[in-house]
Amino acid sequence: MTKDSPDEKFYNSNRIAIVTPLAEFLSQPHIEASPAWEFINGRGIQKPKLTLFHSRLQRNLVNYINFQTERFEAVQELRCIVPPYSPVPDISVVLRSRLPEEDGPLNGAPDWLIEIRSPDQGTLDLQNKILHCLSNGTQLAWLIDLTRQQIWVWQGDDLPSIYSEEEILPTLGELPELTVRAVMAMTRRQ
Repeated sequence: MTKDSPDEKFYNSNRIAIVTPLAEFLSQPHIEASPAWEFINGRGIQKPKLTLFHSRLQRNLVNYINFQTERFEAVQELRCIVPPYSPVPDISVVLRSRLPEEDGPLNGAPDWLIEIRSPDQGTLDLQNKILHCLSNGTQLAWLIDLTRQQIWVWQGDDLPSIYSEEEILPTLGELPELTVRAVMAMTRRQ
């Protein structure tokens, strides 16, 4: 965006949007640019640029989930409309019957939300997004921390549990057992 761009009025120098209504945010043409923009707490926030390991994990985990289940579909970077938020989880796992027939965002929260924390990304915004989705229909959420080799897991109203190493992670659907170590190994698989 150039300084004279009409969209510039919505953003400060740190690429964080000035407070604006959700409908106005969703009408902006640039929000699907890579990396995508999310609308959290009345602010547009651009997602961090992906790293190699983040990209590999995202791709490999989506492929793994989709290969293992026909009931759910895992989708990368699917915009969700969960008023007053518009999150774009790294991976949204959704019952196939809930996916829109037309190309566009998912109206509602994903059944299973997966976020991969980037090294320069704080956890507060990620947790806020996760908690909002959990209070609006998400059944399971993972926050994968590659640096600490841990996965934080939320289910229903429970406080998060932290999983590591050979601990078996909770999943939705008919997925075989999956450990934290197996998930972390997906960062190395090409």
